[in-house]
Amino acid sequence: MYLDHRAHRPGSAAEHALQEELGTVARAERFYEDQVLDHLNPRMREFAACQEMFFLSTADAKGECDSTFRAGPPGFLHVFGPKSLAYAEYRGNGVMASLGNIRENPHVGMLLIDFERDRIGLHINGRATLLTDGQIRSVHPLLPFDPVPGRRPQAWVEIEVEEAYIHCSKHIPRMARQPTKGGRAWGTDDVKRKGGDFFGAAADRLAALGKPEPVESEPRQKEPEPFSGWFR
Repeated sequence: MYLDHRAHRPGSAAEHALQEELGTVARAERFYEDQVLDHLNPRMREFAACQEMFFLSTADAKGECDSTFRAGPPGFLHVFGPKSLAYAEYRGNGVMASLGNIRENPHVGMLLIDFERDRIGLHINGRATLLTDGQIRSVHPLLPFDPVPGRRPQAWVEIEVEEAYIHCSKHIPRMARQPTKGGRAWGTDDVKRKGGDFFGAAADRLAALGKPEPVESEPRQKEPEPFSGWFR
């Protein structure tokens, strides 16, 4: 059991205990006081609203974790104010790992990194709610409709912000934007365009079963309908 003698500070009792053990209390205190907010300030909101990707961390009711990547056009993260933002869930592999975790445990962590221009990151931690397209538009009727079929939302995730703080630029590499051959394959079911069996997992499974690898063919893509029932 960890005893937190600085209950006013952000963070967990365990991280406070480790700061004591490793002699980093003063540095941590400065960071908490100078950088950790319970909301998105104007510069954070501006930064978040122009990002094209972020990393999302979730955990289920047992605390088993999952991390994933989300991307879209600039503005796909919709910032509603200092305490609220949302993103659309596009067509994926159908596993629903992140949404399943959120249903069991609403705590999420987001990491936004600008590798190209500002070379800086922003952490956003908070509580997530799953919404249908109709539900979120009833509250935020000015949400734009994306004209690209593969970017039509199957569901939405709205995050109530609890913590927001900088990720320093010290070890963030600078990356240059390059065109994607054939353009972005939003919503595709084409196995090759999704990366194929890059890590050989499917081939290993078939080999273990003594079966030959199948010949890949491009499936017909069908645009899913937005989900209309379910969450609330």
